[in-house]
Amino acid sequence: MTLSGRILPQRGLLVLLHRYVGLVLAGFLLVAGISGTLLAWNDELEALAAPELMLVEPPPGALPLDALLLREKVLSYFPDVELRYASLHLEPGQSVMYSIKRRPPAADGSVGDDQAFINPYTGALLGTRKWGDLAQGRKNWMPFIYRLHTTLVLGTVGTYAFGVVSLLWTLDCFAGAWLTFPPRTQRPAAKSWRVRWGPAWKIRIVGGYKLVFDLHRAGGLWPWALLLVLGWSGVAFNLKEVYQPIMGSLFAQQLTEDAYPPLAAPQRHPDLNWRAARAVARRLMAQQAEEVGFTIVGEDSLAHVPERGLYVYDVKSSIDVARVNGVTRVIFDANTGEFRGRWLPSGAAAGDTLRSWLTLLHRAAVGGLLGGLPIKLIISAAGVAVSILSVTGVLIWWRKRQGRSR
Repeated sequence: MTLSGRILPQRGLLVLLHRYVGLVLAGFLLVAGISGTLLAWNDELEALAAPELMLVEPPPGALPLDALLLREKVLSYFPDVELRYASLHLEPGQSVMYSIKRRPPAADGSVGDDQAFINPYTGALLGTRKWGDLAQGRKNWMPFIYRLHTTLVLGTVGTYAFGVVSLLWTLDCFAGAWLTFPPRTQRPAAKSWRVRWGPAWKIRIVGGYKLVFDLHRAGGLWPWALLLVLGWSGVAFNLKEVYQPIMGSLFAQQLTEDAYPPLAAPQRHPDLNWRAARAVARRLMAQQAEEVGFTIVGEDSLAHVPERGLYVYDVKSSIDVARVNGVTRVIFDANTGEFRGRWLPSGAAAGDTLRSWLTLLHRAAVGGLLGGLPIKLIISAAGVAVSILSVTGVLIWWRKRQGRSR
């Protein structure tokens, strides 16, 4: 690459790459930063936007109904739905959500609402919604923001677009960090390298361009590691075709239920019904807990995979990273109850442990003190930082463009 007939030095090339890649990413990251800040508080905002769906008032002294009885209640409301999943985790004062997505769609081609909310104390249907359909009003505000954050409401095209953006963001993190280092000098410097790098971490409380520049440079340095985590985890969410080969070549990973061979035809009605399957699941999980050495905190879910003839049972355990939902998993045959495999969120395979931390940090869903409040605050701050970096980057480019024009 040349500029005015001269070969650009390495730093000059990085400046150009950082500048124009940043301009391409700016709009995407501004949307991602603002929406991500809101999504860090998704549960709280969902309850504010749609309390009639999300919240319930437990009757005095009442206990929740059995989770599988609730599943049967849902089937009585929607007999044409194939319900492959049962939530076994009930939060006090909260409803239980079930996916009622029709497979295949109705005879007229319509999809209709795809989520139903049930009162776990009475089994009453609280309402339904078509996830992310903003035309339904405030009950879909947060799902719409989630769609905006992950796909720009463009479906598959948006998923891949944000995946590419996340990959470029990850690479640009290294370019941006490199550009904060003090430039090489041909003569011995009066100050050490660390001293010369110090101003890059400071924000001068002055007006105008200096403040904009410092916000961009120092605002990218202080949260640099977290910004890298957000970028690479975005690749994990949206561009698995890149993430999986790279991480799979570097780190060990466990087999998931998708690795098991499919049946010639889906088996809708296995020999083990849901209650028998739960009993088998509890026994198998207890065996795994004793063998591996973890503690079961509570049940999370039971799911049927008819295409592979399997049940998948999740619990929250002492090796889970998540704040609420656990993914310590056993997989077993849906007809015989034979143990087929397990998947552990941490400690079993480095690749899966890394993915658990990366993706849960991105979603502000890591457990910890105060119900995960510090993590939510940190991820919210990171979302604000991403927005500031996007805006200041464009302002710096515009200022320099005007200077070159003059």
